[in-house]
Amino acid sequence: MENTKKELRSKYKDLRKQLSENEIEEMSLAICNQLLKLKIWDKNYFHIFLPIAEHKEVDTEMILHLLSGKDKEILISKSNFETREMTHFLLTDNTKIKKNEYNIPEPVDGIEVASKKIEVVFVPLLAFDKKGNRVGYGKGFYDKFLSECNPETLKIGLSFFEAEEQIEDVFESDIQLDYCVTPKSIYQF
Repeated sequence: MENTKKELRSKYKDLRKQLSENEIEEMSLAICNQLLKLKIWDKNYFHIFLPIAEHKEVDTEMILHLLSGKDKEILISKSNFETREMTHFLLTDNTKIKKNEYNIPEPVDGIEVASKKIEVVFVPLLAFDKKGNRVGYGKGFYDKFLSECNPETLKIGLSFFEAEEQIEDVFESDIQLDYCVTPKSIYQF
């Protein structure tokens, strides 16, 4: 089987479908514990995704608790499906969150923060390889967003599954990860 993005996308969507809620919770907690080992805790601005439960994404709630316990500035995004752009808002006690038509939980409004200020981005993905390339849902939101960040912004993928050897059809415009964290391992690229 070839490791094209399309094939990996369908393989990992299937693998995720088989996960129970219990497994998702346990693996998400294991990922959160792995993050404590990274040298990222001197940073202030952290961008996090809120999981789409229907897609069985990594549950980031524990990471949210970790960040707020460490008094970090937490950013969440709103996606514009026409422009493929994401706008980032500070998560505060007053933030109202609402699911959009794609079941993505998003802030209704709030204090906007520029991509350039963000120091650490936790990146959702379906698959990744040993070089730090990732496969997402193919809409290009994160590639666009990550290209707007500073070169030194840390990009940390979160994955339930281990790395693939190689993704065949990587483009030059694809932005590589600095780390990918799974329940068992920390990959550094």
